[in-house]
Amino acid sequence: MEEVYGFEMSDGTGDFFGYTADHLFADIWTRPGLTDRDRRLLLIGMLAGQGAADVLGIQVPAAYANGELDDEALREIVIFVCHYAGWPQGARLNSIVEETIAKAARRAARAGESS
Repeated sequence: MEEVYGFEMSDGTGDFFGYTADHLFADIWTRPGLTDRDRRLLLIGMLAGQGAADVLGIQVPAAYANGELDDEALREIVIFVCHYAGWPQGARLNSIVEETIAKAARRAARAGESS
């Protein structure tokens, strides 16, 4: 689960978290046949189509941080989603994508300043 999301998952408790971590991330995300990038593309498309901006706000930055999708790929996904899921869904995704890219640029600039 931490590998997929790209950050430490220390706040999970209870059965829901346990089932999610054990089944979804230990079994489903590790099945053969699709890469993590493939799975992420499918998931981002489904979430965008459903208008699930809250979960996209986790998935897009995780895909970016893990190196699965870069600036160009994320922006291309937005264009594609707009035409298949509708402009409002694509616009929401675009906001998340641009925020993700901008945050990464700010972090890189700060890291460059402290070097």
